[in-house]
Amino acid sequence: MVKNSFISVISQEEKAENKGSVEFQIASFTNKIRKLTSHLELHRKDYSSQRGLRKILGKRQRLLSYLAKKNRVRYKELISQLDIRESKTR
Repeated sequence: MVKNSFISVISQEEKAENKGSVEFQIASFTNKIRKLTSHLELHRKDYSSQRGLRKILGKRQRLLSYLAKKNRVRYKELISQLDIRESKTR
């Protein structure tokens, strides 16, 4: 398991100022998702971690849809920086 492969998109100065911003929360959830995914590759039957991963995925998805509705440009920049797929629209 590689611990240093997670992305730090937001600089340390911005981190101190904008912990409540949507972009910071999405980046934080993305790092947690990547850590849990690498953990679950080793421990396939850790069902409580699987449940936690699904909950974090749902939270991130709701924040991404909120950001896409409010500011499409910031949404596009963020998903390209974090290297995640664009959410499907219904």
